[in-house]
Amino acid sequence: MKKVFATILVNLVFLTSFGQIKDVVATEGITSDLHRTHIGKITFMNGNIPLDQYKESDFLTSFNLTRKSDLNIRVFMNNSVTNYLHQLAPDLPIEELLKMGNLQFSFYIDGAFIYKENIHYGCNFGSGGSKNTSTSFRVPLTSSKGEDWWAMYLWDRFKGNGGQKALADGNHQLKIEIRPYVKREEESSATVGNLIAEGQVQLVIKTPKITAKQMAIQPIQANSGWETSKLPFDKAKIEMLNSEIAKYNLKEITSIVVIREGKLMLEEYFNDADRNTLHDTRSAGKSFTSTLMGMAIRDGYIKNENQTLNSFYNLKQFDNYEPKKDSIKIKDLLTMSAAFNGSDSDSDSPGNEENMYPTANWVKFTLDLPMDHSKINGVKWDYFTAGVVILGDILNKQIAGGLEKYANDKLFEPLNITHFQWQYTPQNVVNTAGSLQMRSLDYAKYAQLYKNKGAWKGKQILSKEWIEKTFTHQIQITERENQFYSYLFWNKSVSYKGKSYETYYCAGNGGNEFIIFKDLPLTIIITSKAYNKPYAHTQADAIVKDYILPAIIN
Repeated sequence: MKKVFATILVNLVFLTSFGQIKDVVATEGITSDLHRTHIGKITFMNGNIPLDQYKESDFLTSFNLTRKSDLNIRVFMNNSVTNYLHQLAPDLPIEELLKMGNLQFSFYIDGAFIYKENIHYGCNFGSGGSKNTSTSFRVPLTSSKGEDWWAMYLWDRFKGNGGQKALADGNHQLKIEIRPYVKREEESSATVGNLIAEGQVQLVIKTPKITAKQMAIQPIQANSGWETSKLPFDKAKIEMLNSEIAKYNLKEITSIVVIREGKLMLEEYFNDADRNTLHDTRSAGKSFTSTLMGMAIRDGYIKNENQTLNSFYNLKQFDNYEPKKDSIKIKDLLTMSAAFNGSDSDSDSPGNEENMYPTANWVKFTLDLPMDHSKINGVKWDYFTAGVVILGDILNKQIAGGLEKYANDKLFEPLNITHFQWQYTPQNVVNTAGSLQMRSLDYAKYAQLYKNKGAWKGKQILSKEWIEKTFTHQIQITERENQFYSYLFWNKSVSYKGKSYETYYCAGNGGNEFIIFKDLPLTIIITSKAYNKPYAHTQADAIVKDYILPAIIN
């Protein structure tokens, strides 16, 4: 009887809080006794237990949180997300409402507030889930099964903003609260509604013991293709680095290679990778496009980087033609400053790369795009993957024998790179936008080629002039102080012990970086599979600043 009374009381509270404004959509309702009994609750479960099989006995009160675990939540609401948002902004049409609001998650550990986030309006709630109709949803906070959910990135951000520190070894009470929010463009802050659901679980944290073998510096095996460095370095710093990777404080790192004064100082592999692993470094492969463009200009296939698109295409045959499109230069595409209406940082941009991939012709997709009249060609940086596809198409058409053979003959063979894998566009052209997979030692050869000013084993493979242009601050990276972009290479400086060290680097999703120090005899390769993780490049920076530089610079 007490349980029934409590359920009625909870229902009355929710009806009082949210029942004053009429619903704008019809929901699926409360369809089970389990849901009815637990309205307003966040329940925790081990893995994805289907709703029709989910029982109260499955609710977790305690959970051993490990590196590879499957902590899920299932939320039982009294209404749908859309109706909750409507109660906050009844004047807005549904379409606008769903682009201005969603749910706010708040995290507490042992009663102390840690982190709060208004999740992006685009975050949905799984297959079959609907913000209009669903009154219950499941999301994973952690997963050992390779799931790719916004909720897991939310969990990572919670950990990165105090959660990791709060979850020290021992038992901790995790509490989550969920509220609706609406953020209008003209308002400085969001309007947040009443509590929709809350729940808590005890997390048991036990850091695995790190072995001496995991911490030890991995010996460089024979046949690396490099001369081994005999220069001294602080081995304790690298052992600390290995320990952090083993503890999973530095996550999903697969390899670290350090070339010092042209010789191999460090070659280490983690998380099931080894010397022969082909690493998918995603957009780090874009830089190879710049290299091949420099070679094609040297060999006369392209006049120079100031050639315009109308030299290669009849742009009037594509959608949204205007003369401004004719004047886009190769240089604008190399520096991510073409005035196409395309931005990978804006999910609503017509030219966002995620809109390109499902299409049958990536070149046509890009050349069909309208121009952005707020941009001037060559003036403002805006990351634009589709533009690099155009560069690859130009190279493939202009070079006798095609781009793939040219890359093999002019770049890979001279560097003795024989084990690699391209990705291809729908037109079976090598994908110059990224995902060129290689071994870590071969990425090191590529990066060291730039450190050597284009020379390799006594032969000039790439012109010094092209490298000088690449190692120039071509354009300021938007909203990043003292960071620049050049010809599909990034630029930033690393501060250590009060001194600044400038770097040019290739970068790809997951925390993949090939780092070339301009004034230090140092090249660093970091490969990682932390794809789409908010900490991916931050931890790559930490590897360099907190471990490698301290190991080398006295």
